[in-house]
Amino acid sequence: MVLKTFGWSFAVTALGLVAAVFIGGWTAFGIVAILSVLEISLSFDNAVVNAGILKKMSAFWQKIFLTIGILIAVFGMRLVFPVVIVAVSASMGPIEAVDLALTDKDRYEQLVTDAHPAIAAFGGMFLLMIFLDFIFEDRDIKWLGWIERPLAKLGKVDMLSVCIALIVLLISAMTFATHAHLHAGSADKAETVLLSGVGGLITYMIVGGLSGYFEDKLEEEEEREHEAEEAAVREGKPRSAVVLAGKAAFFMFLYLEVLDASFSFDGVIGAFAITNDIVLMALGLGIGAMYVRSLTVYLVRQGTLDDYVYLEHGAHYAIGALAVILLVTIQYEIHELITGSIGVILIAWSFWSSVRRNRALAAAEGKAAGSPDEKTEVSSGV
Repeated sequence: MVLKTFGWSFAVTALGLVAAVFIGGWTAFGIVAILSVLEISLSFDNAVVNAGILKKMSAFWQKIFLTIGILIAVFGMRLVFPVVIVAVSASMGPIEAVDLALTDKDRYEQLVTDAHPAIAAFGGMFLLMIFLDFIFEDRDIKWLGWIERPLAKLGKVDMLSVCIALIVLLISAMTFATHAHLHAGSADKAETVLLSGVGGLITYMIVGGLSGYFEDKLEEEEEREHEAEEAAVREGKPRSAVVLAGKAAFFMFLYLEVLDASFSFDGVIGAFAITNDIVLMALGLGIGAMYVRSLTVYLVRQGTLDDYVYLEHGAHYAIGALAVILLVTIQYEIHELITGSIGVILIAWSFWSSVRRNRALAAAEGKAAGSPDEKTEVSSGV
């Protein structure tokens, strides 16, 4: 099972590390290895959230996620995306941006750093909306009940998550604008932060709204299909197919890709703290992205989210932390070790809470199962 799920990841790792040795020797080997670990640690929460969505999709769309999806994730976000943001921010063509990345790496890194406020605002708002919509929903299973119960009651207020997200964005933009007055040439970036944040919010609402709409439609059709199947069995007729499954799965796939892109922002930006070589960056982050994809499918096929019910909660709290970190990094620098460790700590905490819950339930079931035997022993004089 492990080899089947992670086989491609192992193969890509071997090829990537060998390629790194040929490109820059053992130093490049070490850089690519470090970048791979960085990407996995920063994106582990991504895998948990992805698994919660992917488990609703068919085996076909799971394969699409691992094939076309990984091409988008590796080549789109880890290779093309850094070039695109440089081309847009520096008002140059993509070919010129690639040439700059290969020939003048210091200048390329500086341009990416200059584009960071817009990237952080877009990704931060997208992830913040995911977190807010999660905590404002009333769920049967609650992890941190003392927080989640009152928030679920507040969530009954329409559009509350959007209002809070916009308030956070305004505070971020105003803080950046205040700082911009002290630094000449930065005034326009405050407006960029605001526009990018609104863009992230709109993207979430469009993609999330469409995926949610078709998911609801799919559930309605599946319910009708189930009723039709029962009637067909009684009458001896063949069953019909659910015609909206393709649309629902497509928009859920699209949502997954936008979600992955938002999670990738911190990894791509953090990679520049280690290297400004775009080729080594693509190799390292690409290897990490493969493991995130494989881990997602592994969680789905093993039913881990069903067994450890608080994992999804921990991942969404990690998303909220990452959203806040991204918005803070618009103005202040935060070390990648902090960014990665917060997500790992929250997920590890939720995993341990799930283990304790499972043990408590097993103990309760054991007592319930043992009570009839105890009664029998007592009545027989044993």
